[in-house]
Amino acid sequence: MIATIIPDVRNHYPVLLSEIISIITPQFGGTFIDCTFGQGGYSKSILNFEKTKVIALDRDSESLVKAQEIQKEFQERFLFKNIKFSELNNLKLKNEDINGVIFDLGYSYTQIKDHRKGLSFETVGELNMKMGINEFSAKETINNLDEKELAQIFKYFGDEKDSSRIAHNIVEDRATREITTEELVRIIESSKRKKNQKTHSATKVFQALRIFVNKEISELIYGLINAAKIVKKDGIIAVVTFHSIEDKIVKYFFKSLSENKSVSRYMPKNEEKINLFKSISKKPIVPSEKEIQENPPSRSAKLRYVIKKEDFYNFETDIMEKFDHLIKIENFSKKL
Repeated sequence: MIATIIPDVRNHYPVLLSEIISIITPQFGGTFIDCTFGQGGYSKSILNFEKTKVIALDRDSESLVKAQEIQKEFQERFLFKNIKFSELNNLKLKNEDINGVIFDLGYSYTQIKDHRKGLSFETVGELNMKMGINEFSAKETINNLDEKELAQIFKYFGDEKDSSRIAHNIVEDRATREITTEELVRIIESSKRKKNQKTHSATKVFQALRIFVNKEISELIYGLINAAKIVKKDGIIAVVTFHSIEDKIVKYFFKSLSENKSVSRYMPKNEEKINLFKSISKKPIVPSEKEIQENPPSRSAKLRYVIKKEDFYNFETDIMEKFDHLIKIENFSKKL
């Protein structure tokens, strides 16, 4: 869930950049949090406007190299933290009014092609998929969780129709050997009842494992909750998603706080409930045809954003309950 999928590192640019800039309006100055720094595309574009400041976060320690380059150029206007964005509330922001919080939940080309991370089914060798600050890897997941647990991960995190069959064959094969990336791809391909001509057979299982290993469900939920706490009144929260699970979480969170009346926990008990956010459009913003032509993987991107209409910190939300079934699957990791 970090940075943006790009076709060529030499032509790097973040997805929906012009749309993000038009929404957060950095030309008027202010402090912004880039929750998924990656290659620094959003951060640098914001810093190109005078009187702006960026606090950038990334769980991937390899982002530090790019962050140091930007630090040299913008010095006191830029700060980088190697932390997960779920920890937004731990930032020391007493003297900062946060104008906008931005999330880009994709993966960069460099991350996908980094064989040490093992994010791709084209990787050779040991399963990994750790994006940084992880407790376990895909190797531990595949070789230790039981058949039912693996099937649920593949079904609910990857929308894999042959999840049970794939999980069964994994458990059978690992009884005699440790499952590597190549072996996992072979098992998936041999387990699929129907082959999809457009996408690789292993795509959905690898997506599911990336989500599970990096705890992307709870990471996103806590990231959204904490962004809502720290952004100032009339500030913006903007999120670019790349798959349906992420989009459902973001859509529900934004809708529930902009259409369903809620209440800050600091308000008196008898205070009338109000909408805490304002949503400008029910439909997401998607890339233009031109952007898709230049960067084909951007075709799945969806941008949603809301404006914070009330001054609050703690507030009521049922998002954890809404996605409790996914959190329970994520908690299989406690066995690892």
